[in-house]
Amino acid sequence: MLSRPSIHRTHGFTLIELLVAIAVMALMAMMSWQGIDGMTRAQAQTRQRANEVLALQMGLAQWTADLDALAQVAQVPSLDWDGRAIRMTRYSSAPAADGLLVVAWSRRIVDGTARWLRWQSPPLRTRGELQDAWQQATVWAQNPSQELKRREVVVAPLDQWQLFYFRQTAWTNPLSSDTNSSPSGVPAALNTSIPEGVRLVLTLPGNSALAGVITRDWIRPTLSSNKS
Repeated sequence: MLSRPSIHRTHGFTLIELLVAIAVMALMAMMSWQGIDGMTRAQAQTRQRANEVLALQMGLAQWTADLDALAQVAQVPSLDWDGRAIRMTRYSSAPAADGLLVVAWSRRIVDGTARWLRWQSPPLRTRGELQDAWQQATVWAQNPSQELKRREVVVAPLDQWQLFYFRQTAWTNPLSSDTNSSPSGVPAALNTSIPEGVRLVLTLPGNSALAGVITRDWIRPTLSSNKS
């Protein structure tokens, strides 16, 4: 008597099981991508904040270097603050043959954000060039041309800033001094002596790497004793 051959069924994946497996794999891939994307964004934000901190540190170092190099020239102020910008006459860090420099610091809206900026003239060798550079610094702070903008450096985001001079025994507002500007843009009646100290107060925006208020005091290096 012949026996019936046994029938062996091969079980495979059903369509529903295959769809579920694909959905699970897609979900896992999405979760992995979100994790990688989050890490990438965190790294980018960390880099951006580190760059902002470094730029501000370099800006403050340059601010101190400008003040340390202030030059006293007859009938030319060493520094002048008009409420919008501070202009300085300083020695060049290059050999003395390169002449003097006029530098200016100001706050201006750049690409929709208020920024702290620095401007620097080319080396100056004559009194006429010096007066022209002072006038250019004023124009740069108010309504700069593209030519003047090429000599500026954007330092850091800045909400507002204040300056104070230390003379005799107290910090005072530089605008309280009598300053009558001449047509050349150089103050005609001004206490041209370098103050004993300059206080810089920066208010940084809340979305920057270093939010809040930063105060930086500079004391004239030639003073025999420090004052606070």
